[in-house]
Amino acid sequence: MDPRRGLALAKLALLVAVTLPLVPVQMVAVRRGWPLARSLPLRWHRLAAALLGVRVTVRGTPAAGRPLLIAANHVSWLDIVILSTVLPVSFVAKSEVGAWPGVGLLAKLQRSVFVERQKRGRTADQAREIAGRLGAGDAIVLFPEGTSSDGTTVLPFRSALVGAAHGALVGAAHGALAGSAHGHVLVQPVAIAYTRFHGLPAGRRHRLMLSWIGDVELVPHLMLLLAEAAVDVSLLFGEPIAIDREADRKAVTRRAEAAVRAMLAAELTGRDFADGAVEASSSGDARSGPSGRRAGAPAAGDGEFGR
Repeated sequence: MDPRRGLALAKLALLVAVTLPLVPVQMVAVRRGWPLARSLPLRWHRLAAALLGVRVTVRGTPAAGRPLLIAANHVSWLDIVILSTVLPVSFVAKSEVGAWPGVGLLAKLQRSVFVERQKRGRTADQAREIAGRLGAGDAIVLFPEGTSSDGTTVLPFRSALVGAAHGALVGAAHGALAGSAHGHVLVQPVAIAYTRFHGLPAGRRHRLMLSWIGDVELVPHLMLLLAEAAVDVSLLFGEPIAIDREADRKAVTRRAEAAVRAMLAAELTGRDFADGAVEASSSGDARSGPSGRRAGAPAAGDGEFGR
């Protein structure tokens, strides 16, 4: 057997062994509304990131205010792990994800909000659920591109998806936030930039390999990353956009998309052609440049509106 494949299988077995006893604990925590329901996924994802060899550098600051909707570009299922290592979050996911073996269970345990994009009659109910979660103080992650990209470019954001935040302030969903005295929702643009592969600046080819697009199967892609185990990623938090009931969702969408596009382009340009943007210590830890900081663990869900 290829040694790298053997290592990947060993890591996968370890992750499964750790996960199985935690599943019933998280189920009870979610059902009873314990704070553990938010913190346990954070710890699990940090372990998963460590096994995957993912090192995260955070630039900018996650918004402290609530309600908070995070609008991020989408490259891979790995995005879920990366975002979940930094702060407790839940994801807006297409309804099909809930039926995927294994992944669906993990998504439910992270309290993902499942939406049926093809059933417009359920739009109000889905907006109400998102509004309730926002009003309860949950940070909700949305991938407004609607699918995954190649990691180098940002696809156009869909205003209908960003409208989830606007829908939390108007119509049927408004009542879910009214009791919490929130007059606005924060939409924070976030760029996910895969910058290094095996310690060297990652080019378009490397990011394409890391991306989860087309007909790529999940398990082989997971095994590939477990075997390679050497990815650096920057998580860039932009300036939050406060929207109220009078806000133009299309204008908000354009602002969020422009911010994500600019952050991603600047980070990739600096990383690809200016090797000094990030130093690598002898132990392999990534160190951020000015205004950046490491994530809380050695880099340490499935929720998406894509794939």
